[in-house]
Amino acid sequence: MANPLALKEDDLKLMLAANVHVGSENANAHMEKYIWRRKQDSGIHLLNIGKTWEKLMLAARIIVAIENPEDVVCVSGTQLGQRAVYKFAQNTGCSYIAGRYTPGMFTNQIQKKFMEPRLLIVTDPYVDPQPVLEAAYANIPVIALCD
Repeated sequence: MANPLALKEDDLKLMLAANVHVGSENANAHMEKYIWRRKQDSGIHLLNIGKTWEKLMLAARIIVAIENPEDVVCVSGTQLGQRAVYKFAQNTGCSYIAGRYTPGMFTNQIQKKFMEPRLLIVTDPYVDPQPVLEAAYANIPVIALCD
């Protein structure tokens, strides 16, 4: 019996067409295990699609384990990630914060916009360090997408 979560050829083609494998010129020490190699002409790092798929499947299993989709919050402070966060929230029924994150949303109970999510999804932890920090204070698991 084959693994239903294994990377299929159709999934691989879609990931390549979406340029999921293309990283950036800068590489963090924590990201080196996910880098396949570096292009000599442009200096861009190419990511290992197999490991990327494994982590995507792990993230999907974590998201599915949350019973109430409203307990999942997606955050994006970048222009490129705001549309993706909105579409994800629209299709799954989760909450989203697109644009500026107001500090204290997860830790300050007096605030009007106070939230108690069970899972936080962040499109770029370097752009949005405040929600990741507050999630750590409140013991909220975080899924962060990095390139």
